[in-house]
Amino acid sequence: MIDFLVVGPHPDDAELGLGGSLARAKREGRTTAIVDLTRGEAATKGTPEQRTLEAEAASRVLELDVRRNLGWPDSRITDSEDRRLQLARVFRELKPAVVAAPHPNDRHPDHVTAANIVPASLHLAGLKNSPLSGEPFKPRHLFFYMGNGPFEAKLVVDTSDFIEIWEAAVRCYRSQFTGEVASETVTPDIFRRRRGRAAYWGTFIDARYGEPLWTPRPVAYAPF
Repeated sequence: MIDFLVVGPHPDDAELGLGGSLARAKREGRTTAIVDLTRGEAATKGTPEQRTLEAEAASRVLELDVRRNLGWPDSRITDSEDRRLQLARVFRELKPAVVAAPHPNDRHPDHVTAANIVPASLHLAGLKNSPLSGEPFKPRHLFFYMGNGPFEAKLVVDTSDFIEIWEAAVRCYRSQFTGEVASETVTPDIFRRRRGRAAYWGTFIDARYGEPLWTPRPVAYAPF
């Protein structure tokens, strides 16, 4: 059973959004996982092969217990029954206590679609009579993490002691975050920008750095 699983539309999304939280969960003895939906083959920079190696390096930095890539088409993720069932099978297998998905307020269509697929897949995973093998499974909590658009956080995780691990994991993606700027997020300036954002959220919990999460339902103080 995985304690904390983050779904990323592309390799590097989970690290950018919740690398500090993943590092903190591991330090606290939790099992952690990332499920990437695509190989990032449509990106302006880097190849799928490079990004696979970069994801493996980032996984070692974060000491992940599990990492999967579903190989869906980058920039062409569509919400279908087949994809919902595929992800639901992963949820039934890994049995994550806490799942984090991209928040739907995002400029990238893959992030928006993933925000819809994840809760739908969790619903299927929890149904006794769904067309899936194995026992039904429901996580304790589903959170949404910040990508390229803002939201009003319902929970902020103190990542002050893990900001360097966060940066080390993100720096593994050299194809994306070195060299020429390709977009507002594919830029060497990402470290300054995202550290600033983490510092902003940290002010709300009297911490140096924090990572925001949103959920439609109230949660207890300790999600685990």
